[in-house]
Amino acid sequence: MHERFNFNSPEEIREKTKSLGLTLEFSGDLSPLRQEVRIRHKNAPNSFAVLPMEGCDSGPDGSPSELVRRRYKRLAAGAYGLVWWEACAVIGEGRANELQMMLTEKNLRQFTALVTETKTLCRNSFGHEPVYVLQLTHSGRYSRPEGCRPRPLVPQHDPILDPRTGVTAATIPVSDDYLESLVPVYAASALLAREAGFDGVDIKACHRYLLSELLASHTREGKYGGSYENRTRLLLNIIKEVRRVCGDDFITACRFNVFDAHPYPYGFGQDKTDFLKFAPAEPERLVLDLCAAGVDLLSNSAGNPYYIYPQVTRPFDSSSMGIPIPEEHPLESIERLFGFTGLVQKTAGSVPVVGNGYSWLRQFIPQAGAANLAAKRCSFVGLGRSSFAYPDLPADVFKTGAAKKEKCCIACSKCTQIMRDHGRTGCVIRDSEVYAPIYKEARHGAEEGETA
Repeated sequence: MHERFNFNSPEEIREKTKSLGLTLEFSGDLSPLRQEVRIRHKNAPNSFAVLPMEGCDSGPDGSPSELVRRRYKRLAAGAYGLVWWEACAVIGEGRANELQMMLTEKNLRQFTALVTETKTLCRNSFGHEPVYVLQLTHSGRYSRPEGCRPRPLVPQHDPILDPRTGVTAATIPVSDDYLESLVPVYAASALLAREAGFDGVDIKACHRYLLSELLASHTREGKYGGSYENRTRLLLNIIKEVRRVCGDDFITACRFNVFDAHPYPYGFGQDKTDFLKFAPAEPERLVLDLCAAGVDLLSNSAGNPYYIYPQVTRPFDSSSMGIPIPEEHPLESIERLFGFTGLVQKTAGSVPVVGNGYSWLRQFIPQAGAANLAAKRCSFVGLGRSSFAYPDLPADVFKTGAAKKEKCCIACSKCTQIMRDHGRTGCVIRDSEVYAPIYKEARHGAEEGETA
């Protein structure tokens, strides 16, 4: 069922969707992409959003490096209405790699300078400022703060993921006291983000990082495991505390997994007997609880990019090394992701939701996004991998009415492979002068490690 992208028009994609029994829509009216979106007290100037794409390329102290500055300057020139900044660790032991972004009092001035510079660049180019949201994270099971050796901090044992993440029978899950200690840590990071000039923060709960895995901690004992109320307790408490300390004129967002595609009792949002079947009851309940807790902006995701079903998160042409080709067409994967966004937006009501799953559609992203916006299945069209390859896609669409085929992401998974190889990541194809040598270096290092 899987095939590479080979379409020359939206009409060809429509024919394929019909043959697959799908209902994806494409619109020739791109005006919805220009509509402003209200997020609490701020107006995003249009409906294009950058999803948080981590570069693994900050300074050792977490401060913006030259590659980080380059990335966000390019995005500022892209005319996005919302820029959702990449994962920023709230605590040292929770960094996913030793070059993960981390905002501290010591490097606050560097972040402030970059936020100011990039907002000014966008204002001078387009007459508007994007809304900036910084993603706050604790990597949990995927913590690797020094070198290439895992330092997992897990809320529960998982017989499927433990052998893959350096977790042994001797690994003790993090205590309730440790989890509770993170509430003021997240709040402190949010206050620093506010001081740096960000318009809000995201409390990250997707892709099996700590707060995401807690949502699925059915086997954990104590007040953070077992029941739905316990599994969602820490996420909701953090959101409430961030709202309290940062005030009403600061955006609180949450990017969370709707569907883990992971067997029960170790996943969230899946059927108990068929883990590849979506069960909406708890995800819908979580959306309502997040909104009640004061969330102003939502973004849904799914799956685990570190495991063997990455199509649930990001449909592709070519997979990362060692990842099997899925037994479904990428258009099926896209319809699933669009469906999740539609469900979250319907449940969230007036709270805006950022959609995902667009990159595989290449030059027809605008038509798919405009159709979803017009049908009120989302409030923003979110671009992830595509923003690495084609950071100025919105600017081209607004200027010429179309995305340029030769600049689009080709879903080759090389940006993901760099991360798996512990390198600094970006688009190897469209930004080859910078990232082709980095890709080769990281591949060589990984191969040397595999044969050592």
